[in-house]
Amino acid sequence: MQLRIERRMMPHVPWGLIVCVLGVCFLGIWNLASASRPPMAPVWHSQALYLAVGISAVLVVCLVDYRWIQRMAFPIYVLNILALLALRVVGHTAKGAESWFAIGPFRLQPAEFMKIGVVLMLAKVYHDDFQPNQPSYGLVRLWKPVLVVMVPFTLVLVQPDLGTALMIFLSSGTVILFGKVRWYLAATIVAGVLVGGLIIWNDYVREMPEPRSTVVRHHLKKHQSQRISGWLDPEADLRGSGYHAAQSKIAVGSGGLTGKGWREGTQTGLRFLPEQHTDFIFSVWAEEHGFFSCLLLLVLYGGIFILGLGVGFSARDRFGAFVAVGVVATLFWQVFENIGMVIGLLPVTGITLPLMSYGGSSMLSVMLCIGLLVNISMRRHMF
Repeated sequence: MQLRIERRMMPHVPWGLIVCVLGVCFLGIWNLASASRPPMAPVWHSQALYLAVGISAVLVVCLVDYRWIQRMAFPIYVLNILALLALRVVGHTAKGAESWFAIGPFRLQPAEFMKIGVVLMLAKVYHDDFQPNQPSYGLVRLWKPVLVVMVPFTLVLVQPDLGTALMIFLSSGTVILFGKVRWYLAATIVAGVLVGGLIIWNDYVREMPEPRSTVVRHHLKKHQSQRISGWLDPEADLRGSGYHAAQSKIAVGSGGLTGKGWREGTQTGLRFLPEQHTDFIFSVWAEEHGFFSCLLLLVLYGGIFILGLGVGFSARDRFGAFVAVGVVATLFWQVFENIGMVIGLLPVTGITLPLMSYGGSSMLSVMLCIGLLVNISMRRHMF
């Protein structure tokens, strides 16, 4: 392994992508300074430190030829699997999930890094499996990608961390579709979505005598089921399962076009917003800065997605292309779910907003993803 950046790589640095990422990061720290106002701990200090660590991680990743990362994809994947298994023995339980390692005052969430491990392993599988003039992937050929996804998906789901498991599933599914599947598999996915909608209708909407004959509802934990029922009927239990979504929508709506001003948000200041520095950080931004600033934030995220896909389509090889698509898919689905959650369009799942929400594991994992994109872009004409 050689650690170097050559002069001929510099013209291919994706500066636009870097500017968008840093823009979101700095807006996030500024927003956290309001979301964590006294008497809460000023977590924006820690977030600034996490950002510095993340930038250092980007630089380290850029020094490594990503062909070496390709060779290390399987060990990275296995190490992440072992970390998830270790949680069952030495994991720290918080909010009902055994998802963290407690290292002194720090908390490390292995599932955040498992997302990267899955993307790298899928990219390696599709790169190694490629043969010219080979037909699209059918059901039999998909056994390797499906196995790569289902092992970590299951381990995260049983923590239980439904939100992160869902993100692994959606981002991996996007990569698998990018690898070209047969038409009947795409039709099966559409049918699966329709079946899922019918199950939700049967379990939560359909009127039937008690006890209800449900398909999956009785398998879910109580708080998970309440999140779905609160999403479908948010006013049914405003003091219970619908409280989070209701307070969030009040905050978002009260911001208007231009917002109430930095540190002037009442929902934020009076701490009506739950988890306002993590899961519901977008609500803080919307209340204090308004609709136009929300558009600005979405434009920055859109820039990350578009420029990240540009890195994938200009990549030198299939591994780089699949990694770029996987990274963008991971970030896109997380942004989509978080913002949809806080405005009431999607159920509350505990998904953070990348680069905006407070958290060291989240910040570091996202910055490692950005480092991979920069690395692939810089070396697209190297070999």
